[in-house]
Amino acid sequence: METLAPNFFTRNIQETVALYTLLGFKVAMSVPEQGDELVWVMMVNGGVTIMFQTFDSLEEELPEISRNDGGSLLLYINLKNIREFFESVKDKVKVLKGLEKTFYGATEFSILDNNNYVLTFAEHE
Repeated sequence: METLAPNFFTRNIQETVALYTLLGFKVAMSVPEQGDELVWVMMVNGGVTIMFQTFDSLEEELPEISRNDGGSLLLYINLKNIREFFESVKDKVKVLKGLEKTFYGATEFSILDNNNYVLTFAEHE
């Protein structure tokens, strides 16, 4: 194994791209490559890759995929300059837990994205 890139399902891919762009991600690839009717997108920020796909795009091929938003998971994203990053996004996203120092030495905060996924950003200082 070499890498892991989660593929999350979304009801509104344009809103998702806008939110993750705000968080510093850039679109690396998409289907289709041009236009507003995206069904899949790969977004990258540094060494972090996340893919997003519409439920409808796999409805017939994989009906087993849950149609509920969110999930029983949390994305834990390490980064540098967490305080600066927090200040740049805190008023533009739904913050679940503000900046705090953990017992294991990390500074973290958590947000909820537009698909009800929890993202925790952390810096191990």
